[in-house]
Amino acid sequence: MKKELNEQQRKFIEALLGEANGSPVRAKEMAGYSKNYPTKELMSTLKEHIIEATQLYIAMHAPKAAMAVIGGIDDPTELGIKEKLAAAKDLLDRAGVVKTEKLEVQSSGGIMILPPKETSSE
Repeated sequence: MKKELNEQQRKFIEALLGEANGSPVRAKEMAGYSKNYPTKELMSTLKEHIIEATQLYIAMHAPKAAMAVIGGIDDPTELGIKEKLAAAKDLLDRAGVVKTEKLEVQSSGGIMILPPKETSSE
């Protein structure tokens, strides 16, 4: 069960996914933690909250990735489009927006699976 965050912890996570660009050391300083406070301990303490915030961050940027995919359709000659589409696809996959695959299964006969025979021990 996750504990509620205090103001400093909230500032750390906001900075981590914002102005600190993912740098825990910079985010720690921006949130007002002492330079001597172990970054590893802070990350360990806030691990679940960081993962949740990261998932939200990815979900917030999924529409931008979708727009990049559509942009690639509109202008397939754009410089670096291959890399941009690969990154967009990866982000959409991580956000849970995945392509659906249909599999059609047909069978002309059936099989019956019987339980194993019981053996009597004498």
